[in-house]
Amino acid sequence: MLVDEFDVAVVGGGHAGIESALACARMGAKTVMFVLNADSIGQMSCNPAIGGIAKGIVVREIDALGGEMGKAIDSVGIQFKMLNTRKGKAVWSPRAQADKKLYREYMKRVCENQENLYIKQDEVVDIIVEKDRVVAVKTKLGLEYRVRAVVVTTGTFLNGTIYIGDKTFPAGRAWEPRSEGLSDFYKRHGFPLLRFKTGTPARLDRRTIDFSVLEIAPGDDPPPKFSFWTEPVGTYWFPKGKKQINCWITYTTPKTHEIIRKNLHRTALYGGLIKGIGPRYCPSIEDKVVKFGDKDRHQVFLEPEGWDTIEIYPNGLSTSLPEEIQWELYRSIPGLEKVELIRPAYAIEYDVVSPTELYPTLETKRIRGLFHAGNFNGTTGYEEAAGQGILAGINAALRAFGKEPIYLRRDESYIGLMVDDLTTKGVLEPYRLFTSRSECRLYLRQDNAIFRLSKLGYELGLLNVDQYKLIKELKKEVENWIEFYKSQKVAIAVGSDVRSYSPTQLLTSERSIDDLKTYGFEVPHHPFVKEEVEIELRYEPYMERERKLNEKLKKLEDVKIPEEIDYDKVPGITKEAKEKLKRFRPLTVGQASRIDGITPATITSLLAFLGKLD
Repeated sequence: MLVDEFDVAVVGGGHAGIESALACARMGAKTVMFVLNADSIGQMSCNPAIGGIAKGIVVREIDALGGEMGKAIDSVGIQFKMLNTRKGKAVWSPRAQADKKLYREYMKRVCENQENLYIKQDEVVDIIVEKDRVVAVKTKLGLEYRVRAVVVTTGTFLNGTIYIGDKTFPAGRAWEPRSEGLSDFYKRHGFPLLRFKTGTPARLDRRTIDFSVLEIAPGDDPPPKFSFWTEPVGTYWFPKGKKQINCWITYTTPKTHEIIRKNLHRTALYGGLIKGIGPRYCPSIEDKVVKFGDKDRHQVFLEPEGWDTIEIYPNGLSTSLPEEIQWELYRSIPGLEKVELIRPAYAIEYDVVSPTELYPTLETKRIRGLFHAGNFNGTTGYEEAAGQGILAGINAALRAFGKEPIYLRRDESYIGLMVDDLTTKGVLEPYRLFTSRSECRLYLRQDNAIFRLSKLGYELGLLNVDQYKLIKELKKEVENWIEFYKSQKVAIAVGSDVRSYSPTQLLTSERSIDDLKTYGFEVPHHPFVKEEVEIELRYEPYMERERKLNEKLKKLEDVKIPEEIDYDKVPGITKEAKEKLKRFRPLTVGQASRIDGITPATITSLLAFLGKLD
């Protein structure tokens, strides 16, 4: 029964679904978000933390585009850290522990109060397609909603199965129902489904932990913030009389490893129950023990799940062992000898669609108006999901309005890098972002995300006039200071000689921008401007080298490939190359060049065919 019409339907209310739905609604699209449980919007299924290496940069990029994740974690974080501070600022990345209950409440409140966004507690079981174009969705309650675009963000819920030892049961998250109907839709339309796996550790009762023997891991003071629009993060928003919460560090022991080896056959993975592929970069503790057999211990972070809960998240102890073995395993670890488990650890297996089925806009190649984002594309992590979510939401709204889509290049954002990796290379295992994946990591920093992407956010209507005006003013101030410093020289006596130095030359690893005062130079007063000027001046020679290298790559990114191109008519390329180009259908020559097996000779032939060979 047809009950309503919307511009965009978003399937799922996790981190990808939230950013998708908010982006659509804020762009003026009438948007409906379908969730299995309206109280679980923004639920943190695994570690209640946001950010991390590369991930924190993605949160800053989402914020620059007008997204919500950065504001949310600034509002409900309980501990903040800047990672990688012993290295150069190009790879710094913020991370924060969240109060998971407050995070969920924050996101639910934002979604409920967002103009143009409507929440429906119902399951989408089918997507109606006419002439290879989305026209409607059908729900479990038998209702039909006409739509112009759909964003699927089912996370781990599509045909999800939970494993605790030899016990299995259908679920999308612990003791929550899974989504089933859409798998039939994807099979019917020829999409190849993959099975991936992930997992989460048990949750511990903090009252039964001996903290006196553990190493304390405090937050940073002052704490870094995620959102450009948050006032400087301090203790002002913490509950009265409270400061940042500590985390703690402990380690597994030889006894822990012995328990695991003795019971490997009882794990879902090594016992043969799970066929799906798990994340290499977030392995279970049994994976670590098997693959790193020479190590006699592995680090474990004990991380609180909120201000007013006794639950502790033991980061590093994911497992699919039976619950009775989990008790034995956890109690073999210092500080946890008498620990009580509140929730058991489990592994979960779920359906994903290969991201090579997508354009870099995150629209499927088979069906117009159908977009995918999040774990459903084979990624891991809240941040990777949210980054895809905001891009898919933007393009779904543009599709609904009949406008040209946008895509983010890998040299302008980590979101673009991730999507390019996914759509050109596919996934053989759950994908996770790292700064090492980027050729442009000196430029793609957490500090300058607002300068890199705010113009696009403003043009899309996700940032307002006043916000963009402030960003432009700050950027101009940064540029003026850099120009000033480049034009200056100071004479310094070195032994019996007097040498001339520029302020840039004076910014060594031992000197900060504030040290320029000792040579008679003024420094910026605005803390953000001061940091940007220092980073830009300090890294300038290296960034110039990186820029020249990437200019060559950018030329290929600017060469668009017509959607209707007939690769059979392109002379000078092999049959294998033609088949790959037909399958991946790249949008630019740059994207084509990154497809496995596409040689420089193929790119030369393609450029010649397109009349772009200089």
